Amino acid sequence: MTEDEIIEASRATFLEEARDMLAQLESSLLVLAEGDAEVLNAAFRAAHTIKGSAGLFGYDRVVSFTHEVETLLDLVREGRCAITDPMVTLLLECRDQIGRLLDEVAGTDLSEDNRGESARLVAMLKRTMGRGEAAPAPAPAQPAAAASEKTAEDTDSTWMVHVRFKPQTYLNGFDPMSFLRYLPTLGDVVHMTTRLDEVPALDQIDAEQCHLAFTIALRTGASKAAIEAVFEFVADDCELRLEPPLASRQSMLAVIAGSDASSDPAARLGALLVQAGALTPNELDKAVNEQRDGDPGRRLGELLVDRHAVPAEVVEAAAGQQQRLRERKGEESRFVRVPAEKLDALIALIGELVIAGSGAQLAAREAAHSGVIEATSRIADLVEHARDGALKLRMVPIGETFARFKRVVHDVTRQLGKEVELVISGGDAELDKAMVEQIVDPLTHLVRNALDHGLEPPAERTAGGKKAFGRLGLHAHHESGAIVIEVSDDGRGLNRQRILAKAIERGLAVAEQVLSDAEVLQLIFEPGFSTAEKVTDISGRGVGMDVVRRNIESLRGSVTLASQPGRGSTVQIRLPLTLAIIDGFMVQVQGAAFVMPLDVVVECIESPPEGLRMGEAVSGCFDLRGEVLPMLSLQRHLQIAGTPPERQSVVVVRAGTQKVGLLVDRLLGEHQTVIKPLGRLFTHLRGVAGSSILGSGAVALILDIPVLTTMAARSGAALPAVPGAAHSTHRPTARQTPVATA
Repeated sequence: MTEDEIIEASRATFLEEARDMLAQLESSLLVLAEGDAEVLNAAFRAAHTIKGSAGLFGYDRVVSFTHEVETLLDLVREGRCAITDPMVTLLLECRDQIGRLLDEVAGTDLSEDNRGESARLVAMLKRTMGRGEAAPAPAPAQPAAAASEKTAEDTDSTWMVHVRFKPQTYLNGFDPMSFLRYLPTLGDVVHMTTRLDEVPALDQIDAEQCHLAFTIALRTGASKAAIEAVFEFVADDCELRLEPPLASRQSMLAVIAGSDASSDPAARLGALLVQAGALTPNELDKAVNEQRDGDPGRRLGELLVDRHAVPAEVVEAAAGQQQRLRERKGEESRFVRVPAEKLDALIALIGELVIAGSGAQLAAREAAHSGVIEATSRIADLVEHARDGALKLRMVPIGETFARFKRVVHDVTRQLGKEVELVISGGDAELDKAMVEQIVDPLTHLVRNALDHGLEPPAERTAGGKKAFGRLGLHAHHESGAIVIEVSDDGRGLNRQRILAKAIERGLAVAEQVLSDAEVLQLIFEPGFSTAEKVTDISGRGVGMDVVRRNIESLRGSVTLASQPGRGSTVQIRLPLTLAIIDGFMVQVQGAAFVMPLDVVVECIESPPEGLRMGEAVSGCFDLRGEVLPMLSLQRHLQIAGTPPERQSVVVVRAGTQKVGLLVDRLLGEHQTVIKPLGRLFTHLRGVAGSSILGSGAVALILDIPVLTTMAARSGAALPAVPGAAHSTHRPTARQTPVATA
């Protein structure tokens, strides 16, 4: 690679990781007000990582702006700034601005207004850091005569300095008082106590030996290392112990919780303590040497606590963080970042392999060579496993998408003055990454509509006997080879009469037409339909719901709506798990092959007598063991010329809760299907979702079962039920039906 290519690849990696950190920052900020220290530390780490990585590449705009955000978060961690709703809102705005600055790094030019936004937000951050939100100042020191060691220890910024000079101090030319006289340069000496516990009797005193020991209360903002440096020259001739004040301990705990892994796993605990300021490098060296020379099996943390070098709670926090860092490092080592285009190329290659495998199987059957048939069958099994493994590489939990809407709910509810609880479930359900990216916009429309139209203001909810805060739900689960996503609310529900009146006004329905509740609700998805009384920047412009349906159907999915007045509404989206390769069930109509997803096939039966009585009709009804179901002739629906054979079959398929029978000429059995898009010439075909290439090189159309089911159900509902039961011989279910020979 050339130097430019290396730089470009590094920049792409930086942007990808920075945007991951930005998502983590947003999710942490949204729950920051709950006061969870781990959430606060996660937000700080995200900002710190973005700033550090940007600094390595010289992206000064990102560095300078993110530094201000990091500073405010650090003040909150130290307890010097209180978390408020305005602060969280400001930090979320700053998160958006960091995203725009990253866009600038990616090559998007920012307008002057956006460049000025950084200056505006920095000014607001500084005002937030400087206004009266700081923690209470330390209490004034008491007079030395009245103060006690305990009182000084409780002062927020007072260090307790315990020093005992060794007997050889004088002989080595040191004056203990010179060091004590230097201490006030670091702060205020609140009081000093001389300890006489080791001073010998008067008749045993040696004037050349030192027996002095002191306990000093020093109020200072200096670090532990700075205080230790005062006694640097006499380090070998004294025993020094420094006890941090309460505020320093809290700061140490915050730094430890927000720290990253050390490069030296063996010294990670000591490195964490040094990084937090709880331990100095000299203290660490002494403790490590003592551990090595004394008891190698003894834990470093226990040794530090016994020597009173570090408070026990700080050591426990560092040990816990060390374990979390080790687990996180092990977790990160399990993942490898792969560019999406490489996965796409792999999926495309697997698809071609599936097609080639089908061709090999067809050739083996035609040759009627048992050895070749067995070999191709084994290859087909391996190809199927490779296909499943490749497709799983593209599957991602939909919970990551749901998490984005925490920000949407946060912003919209504050704009509308509503109180809403967001409930998420089923976030571990997986979906193809390509579909996840395309489902975001439809879900955004639905969430914003639910917040604006569905959920009532607190006063209206209270008046109606409901809780003041509304409930918005995002749910996902797998069902029959598809993923079902639901957006629900417990709001006012939809007004059937109002929707019908608006539909009649717009010419979407006629007054004499009798429509079911489900059909009336589906009118909402018509283009330009809206019952909003006023237009806002959130919704009410008559666009959105038709776009939702169009986008969902473009993914071979379906969308339905259910509502109960006064109790809320639920929008259900049903999507296939992937758009690349599926297990299909192939049928034949007048020599043409058609494929439907295997998961929607319920069973296959011989054509019932009702099929013969349909004549030239496209649809009808038939009785399946006492259950009257709609039936659709694929030949007549797709307008395929030819005379139907005397013996036909019905494939019973299910879409949602609706079952329909599809009348076909022949059953060809299971077939691995590589989905290919239709050209523009065929986009008008209703009931066809795509195409696939067979092993013989022929093209098979993939049926859009939800569309066919809807069409058959609507036309079948208008027909009278066919009397008499169907005397049909039931074939095996779809998974048991053998593949028919050509």
